[in-house]
Amino acid sequence: MSLLFDDQNINSLPVNTQMRSVLFIRHAKSGWDSAAMSDIDRPLNDNGRKEAAEMANRLSAKKIPLDFFISSTAKRTRQTTEFFSEAYSLSPGNIVMNAALYLPSPDIFYEVIEETANRFHHIAICSHNPAITDFVNRLTDKIRIDNMPTCGVFAIKTDISRWRDFRESSIQFWFLDYPQNRG
Repeated sequence: MSLLFDDQNINSLPVNTQMRSVLFIRHAKSGWDSAAMSDIDRPLNDNGRKEAAEMANRLSAKKIPLDFFISSTAKRTRQTTEFFSEAYSLSPGNIVMNAALYLPSPDIFYEVIEETANRFHHIAICSHNPAITDFVNRLTDKIRIDNMPTCGVFAIKTDISRWRDFRESSIQFWFLDYPQNRG
């Protein structure tokens, strides 16, 4: 499957406009180190660390803008976030852990986005299936996915000046990418 875009130029988001973007990222591949381990404590496995580094570096190299990152508090999402924050040189003040994103209902995504400070124009949210797949499928009729791949990135853009207007905004599909996509 080739990388999916709705426009010819991935760098079509000028930084100094009202245009905002959201990258929805499913955490990278995780493992079960022990049967006694709780779900929230599951770390990335070796493949997951490789996936997270690959995707973070791929998006950064393509100049996909990112200035704020919101992550579930689960260990695997925190670890995935670390790879993106390093690739984008995000300061600790531009990274937030939000417990509501751990096994959320799809509506939680709206709340998290609408609470984001308006000074950030390009945000990423790292969370879990099935909620992340359910939510991105609500956003646009342009594309539907059956299952967000691990470390998959579903990106949208919207022309709003305040995040609190996100729910009622016109959402445009931007791209879908994931580690196994080599095209």
